[in-house]
Amino acid sequence: MEYDIGRDEPVSMAVIRVVSVTEGQEPQSLPPLANVLDTDALNALFGPRGDGTARPGGRLSFVYSNCRLTIDNGEYLTCQLLEDQ
Repeated sequence: MEYDIGRDEPVSMAVIRVVSVTEGQEPQSLPPLANVLDTDALNALFGPRGDGTARPGGRLSFVYSNCRLTIDNGEYLTCQLLEDQ
């Protein structure tokens, strides 16, 4: 699944939204994202600077729940369901 992250949407919330849709679960039934990474750091990494200007692009990939996620430039989120092990 590919998802365009909204301009004012925290990246951590986009991750929860996309994983819940991909896995067909309610967001509340997912494990805490904070068990995988620091959500404040994730939002800060891709959020605007303190003066409101955009940060330079970047890419982050990680596994959460049963999905592999890749965030590109804080604008695009790709979610791939992992095969059952």
